[in-house]
Amino acid sequence: MSDLRKQALDYHAFPQPGKISMTVTKPSETIEDLALAYSPGVAEPVREIAEDSEAVFKYTNKGNTVAVISNGTAILGLGNLGAMASKPVMEGKSLLFKRFANIDSFDIEVNNEDPKAFIETVANIADSFGGINLEDIKAPECFEIEKALIERCKVPVFHDDQHGTAIVTAAGMLNALEIQGKDLAHAKIVCLGAGAAAIACMQLLITCGAQRENIYMLDRKGVIHTRRDDLNEYKQMFANNTDKRTLQDVLFEADVFVGVSGPNLLSADDLKLMAKNPIVFACSNPDPEITPELALQTRDDVIVATGRSDYPNQVNNVLCFPFIFRGALDVRAKEINNAMKVAAVHAIRQIAKQPVPTEVLQACGEKALTFGKDYIIPKPMDPRLLTEVATAVAQAAIDSGVAQGQLAKNTRIRAA
Repeated sequence: MSDLRKQALDYHAFPQPGKISMTVTKPSETIEDLALAYSPGVAEPVREIAEDSEAVFKYTNKGNTVAVISNGTAILGLGNLGAMASKPVMEGKSLLFKRFANIDSFDIEVNNEDPKAFIETVANIADSFGGINLEDIKAPECFEIEKALIERCKVPVFHDDQHGTAIVTAAGMLNALEIQGKDLAHAKIVCLGAGAAAIACMQLLITCGAQRENIYMLDRKGVIHTRRDDLNEYKQMFANNTDKRTLQDVLFEADVFVGVSGPNLLSADDLKLMAKNPIVFACSNPDPEITPELALQTRDDVIVATGRSDYPNQVNNVLCFPFIFRGALDVRAKEINNAMKVAAVHAIRQIAKQPVPTEVLQACGEKALTFGKDYIIPKPMDPRLLTEVATAVAQAAIDSGVAQGQLAKNTRIRAA
């Protein structure tokens, strides 16, 4: 057994199984405490909530809870391994919610692959929580599921594999383009992969200013173009009117490569086809489409990002999802809309331009970090992500009319 495998298994097994547990927040030592916590005292908040449903936010933990829900059909890069196999990942997500944004999170694994049954299950329990984080659900079903739940649920619903990836990708991409002296509106973008993350990334880049006709998306059959008759409605949105058919065809003079596909699919010769000062986001995990070593050995003018923590410029969803929900919960947003996503993009990218606090350098084992080719995205341990990203998201919710409350001075954004 490898050292990493043993360490990971021991980490999850000892000193007790799993990564999360529940904490009691009120006194429960005396008979009087129990009389208030349960019968007969609990009847009083029940009556209050029955008269005014909004009172649930005053008397329960609903306003600071997120359910992390999966059916295990697309677990990390491991595929469809079933609902129970997804539980370590969902527990991990709950750990990150608590660690980075002080959000109480509960993992829920739904043992049903039928989208309609999954939708019914989640919709029926959604009101118990302040928000729903969907995770590790395969495409294209994930699009149908998220759309239906957004329409049916009264709380914000967010598929992190789509939108969390897209937000962090867009933040890093805008900074990389700035460093390389390019702009998004004129960039030629190649996206290798056409699943949930790829489609969400390209959609958000368009929202941020990319031109749809400048985007070339590829699936296992090659370039997605207008003369193909095998495209689902989501791929169809990125069908380019082009005679180009292969990865090499579209890489010629491309400014940006985004990989959400598989390992070692971008060769050194492929990279040589790209325009001057190219940008490569090789985000396949654990093995990227091209290693940073090979990319930098091939071209010294390239900026490289991956999904891995052992290389610079990690595209990591933890830079986003805890703070998106923190901001949404604190103003009781009805949904997480494009305005909130774009606000998160710009807040994240601006943090990378600021001086890095000493505690972040120490946590990352770095002597210095300065905005540039090797530092286009903040580190996950940066405490400014909570205050700046969550506040920007909350304000965008207010400004776009989806907030049901104001950003109070005692908000958990500052208390987390």
